[in-house]
Amino acid sequence: MITLHRVGPDHKIHRFYHIRVEQTLFGGWALIREWGRIENGSGQTLSVWFETMESAKTAMRKLEAAKRRRGYC
Repeated sequence: MITLHRVGPDHKIHRFYHIRVEQTLFGGWALIREWGRIENGSGQTLSVWFETMESAKTAMRKLEAAKRRRGYC
């Protein structure tokens, strides 16, 4: 699991982003993303299914890189 945060008190930005890969009940793999405001504690979730673990992990690394470019650390 990868956990990223973006905090900017001057712009009132307090966000989290969780990314993980899990095996599904049907033998595939899911890239699960959760994001939202840190103060709220709850957020949104999106799952994308892949046939192989390698393709799911590749997608996870690409998503992590994109989020880091946007200021998450």
